[in-house]
Amino acid sequence: MATVVITGGAGFIGSNLAHALVARGDQVRIYDNFYSGRRVNLTGIADRVELVEADIRDRAALDRAFAGADFVFHEAALPSVARSIEDPVTSHDVNINGTLQVLEAARQAGVKRLVYAASSSAYGETPVLPKVETMPTQPISPYGVAKLLGEQYCQVWTRVFGLPCVALRYFNVFGPRQSPESDYAAVIPKFVTMMQAGRAPTLFGDGRQTRDFCYIDNVVEANLKALTAPAAPGNVYNIACGERFSLLDLVALINGILGTALVAKHGPPRTGDIHDSLADIGAAQRDLAYSGAVHFEAGLRQVVEWYRRHPEG
Repeated sequence: MATVVITGGAGFIGSNLAHALVARGDQVRIYDNFYSGRRVNLTGIADRVELVEADIRDRAALDRAFAGADFVFHEAALPSVARSIEDPVTSHDVNINGTLQVLEAARQAGVKRLVYAASSSAYGETPVLPKVETMPTQPISPYGVAKLLGEQYCQVWTRVFGLPCVALRYFNVFGPRQSPESDYAAVIPKFVTMMQAGRAPTLFGDGRQTRDFCYIDNVVEANLKALTAPAAPGNVYNIACGERFSLLDLVALINGILGTALVAKHGPPRTGDIHDSLADIGAAQRDLAYSGAVHFEAGLRQVVEWYRRHPEG
């Protein structure tokens, strides 16, 4: 049994990690300021985790939370490309300065390994597909820049300071506990809940842009394996399924699952959005024994059923 701290542990990905860790018997500390995290995400485990309500820029709170911890999952961030374009200064402050505080607190606490939530936004609008970890990075949003710099800091803290860090570049994660309510909500929860209510979704652009959608169970698998994989520290790994679907495909698949025939509306393309995304997951399969076993359509069916039972997300 290990003691594990999850920054952003009440958020979408962090809370799914928390549920998995509690299920396997680990001692879990949730570190969250509830800016975007939600207490409802901890339903069923709230009395089995330790909760630290604080900001990742608060070094004293981090030091207290990390004391005696074996591992840290750094999931906390100010999410959304669009939000980072509207407010780049706050995005930088949270995602960069906060990450530096997390790394230093983990180093001082003697944490055995830190796993960092990186992002496919680091690649930017490079035309080459699939995206491979060794290719040049060209982020086109403040969020992408911040996430890339965070993973580079992780590599430095591994090589210079001896803190074993692993960076996982997430590609379009979706699944239970993902809120559809925010203006910055991810496309799948927003589309599913709208279409369940009989409302047509809006596509920004022609809808032909493609994404490598990754179900949350695959991300949890990758994180847990990254804790112990011998070759992982100091490296960056794509976490996805290695397959892509357009947003038009997404609408058609949801219609098929729901038995509806809603026609999407179209709006202007959004600044900072890339057009195509597809991951090469060979490195994660090799070093982490990552399977990514839940493919997009199977995961989509599961999440549609989940939002039937939890329409508020």
